[in-house]
Amino acid sequence: MASAALLLPLLGAAPATGATGAPATGLQQAFEDAAAEYQVPQSVLLAVSYLQSRWDAHAGAPSVTGGYGPMHLTDTRVALATALHHGEGTEDPRGDDARAPLHPEAELPEDAEFPARLRTLPKAAELTGLSTEELRSDPAANVAGGAALLAFAQRDLGEPLSADPADWYGAVAAFSGAEDSATAAAYANDVYDVIHTGAKRTTDAGELVALTAQPDLVPDTHRLRRTGLRAASAAGTECPRTVSCEWIPAPYEQFGDNDYGNHDLADRPASQSIKYIVIHDTEGGWEGVINLVQDPTYVSWNYSLRSTDGHVAQHVKAKDVAWHAGNWYVNAKSIGLEHEGFLAFPDSWYTEAMYRSSARLVTYLAAKYGVPLDRQHILGHDNVPGPTTATVPGMHTDPGPYWDWAHYFELLGRPFTATAPRGGGGLVTIRPQYPANRPEYTGCVAKGEPCAAHGSSEVRLYSDHDETSALIKDIGLGTTPTTGVNDISSRVSTGQQYAVADRWGDWTAIWYLGQKAWFRNPAKQPAAVPASGLVVTPKDGVDSVPVYGRAYPEASAYPAGVPAQAVSPLPYRLPKGQKYVVGDTVPGEYYYAVTFATGTHRVVVGKDLYYQIQYGHRVAFVRAADVRLASS
Repeated sequence: MASAALLLPLLGAAPATGATGAPATGLQQAFEDAAAEYQVPQSVLLAVSYLQSRWDAHAGAPSVTGGYGPMHLTDTRVALATALHHGEGTEDPRGDDARAPLHPEAELPEDAEFPARLRTLPKAAELTGLSTEELRSDPAANVAGGAALLAFAQRDLGEPLSADPADWYGAVAAFSGAEDSATAAAYANDVYDVIHTGAKRTTDAGELVALTAQPDLVPDTHRLRRTGLRAASAAGTECPRTVSCEWIPAPYEQFGDNDYGNHDLADRPASQSIKYIVIHDTEGGWEGVINLVQDPTYVSWNYSLRSTDGHVAQHVKAKDVAWHAGNWYVNAKSIGLEHEGFLAFPDSWYTEAMYRSSARLVTYLAAKYGVPLDRQHILGHDNVPGPTTATVPGMHTDPGPYWDWAHYFELLGRPFTATAPRGGGGLVTIRPQYPANRPEYTGCVAKGEPCAAHGSSEVRLYSDHDETSALIKDIGLGTTPTTGVNDISSRVSTGQQYAVADRWGDWTAIWYLGQKAWFRNPAKQPAAVPASGLVVTPKDGVDSVPVYGRAYPEASAYPAGVPAQAVSPLPYRLPKGQKYVVGDTVPGEYYYAVTFATGTHRVVVGKDLYYQIQYGHRVAFVRAADVRLASS
């Protein structure tokens, strides 16, 4: 009877007070109406929606796990993976040519019955009587569906539809769809944190929505017990207490003809420092990805993060080296985080719950291992260079142009701001306004076909100050540049820094891949902000210097028993007169680990120094002896 009652409006219910104290319109009115209709406190409904989508509707496009609209109502049948992140055969995830290349193959898991957290949209249709199409495409209907689900969860726990937001902690936890109490509690805590602090923003549809802060609200956390969710253990994990985390180990096993997988044992940071955290997306759903990382013949990463609720699973200890980035130097110096999702299927978006959980994990890891919170050290997989010329075309491009780097770094507490006066500093930090920045992409659904308009972290580069001019070409790829969603040859990403090469009206030119690359940067809607810092240029008397994809030691640094690794330049040069931003100074270093038994493993450190630079879309390295360091 309680469920049936939710199918009809609650006649006679008093209208809810507007969250802003002013007459509500549009989406704000939809929250007010749905809160009144289903007797859910408006602050709870707004906060849940903010954690799901930040109130964006994404023009009806599904999230990375098939979630729709402001309430992220899920119907995952529309978002099945067709290719797995490391299974295309284009990249050796280990990235060490001292060992035979590893090209993992994995079959997609059979379509199983999806868990309830991925089927909330059909349930909302049942509760509201609205069609699934309305719930996907109409933001007001979507909000009503979310309100109905919250009310159903509250009734299902045997709780009254209270007007006090403090009484809804258990229902919010259940709404998350989490399968354990720790994950559900972490989700509910985030929702109530939004209520405590309040929020106000203009959505991707241009509507202003606000939630007034209630800093003194104390939720009744004891109501979590009524959910009956299983307890989850964080034993063995290396996670902050502010996230829900479980240990699902990747196997270190020997198999076949003296082969082994799927990571290497090490002793970081005692033996070698951790310099980078690499952000990936899985290109696969949670259950299938978790199965793969437990396969000794596949590859590995340190952590996986679930989209619907931000749950974290750790697979490889930070002291050990996971095989994830396609570049052995970066692998040996990094921690890899895989985020559940798809780069472009179609025009997907990532949930606020996952962003927040990921940011808390990265903040914890960065503090623990001394990793700077900047875009020279918090890398996307698409920023990792190919270690050799042959590997450049096969390097990955995730998490893609729809990952919101500006918002992510706000959550990290390191927002991208101007660090020099306008027109000064000599550098720019790329920082378009994500919702309004909508460059055209193709290939999300089919090759050459336009993707739906979507906010993006990336800015396109041209060979002249004219959008009809040719796109910048990446000679390492050996292809004609396109607007393809996976073509990074002529794109820069939020937070990356470049030296200014020229200006023309609303256009700015930067040094990029050995070329002068132009992007639109109008004063009224800038795509970058001024910055200052250190740059490198070829030393005097040299026309150009080589660029490297890894910072390996000189041959004389290798001890007996450890084969010297080639210091192989990439097909790029750094020409005289050009400047590139320095992200770090590092010694040549190589971790020799090619056998299952660890007795022969060695960390080799040379005397040659390298500068890590932002060369193109990816980072790169130059020998300190080849260049001159200067202030921008």
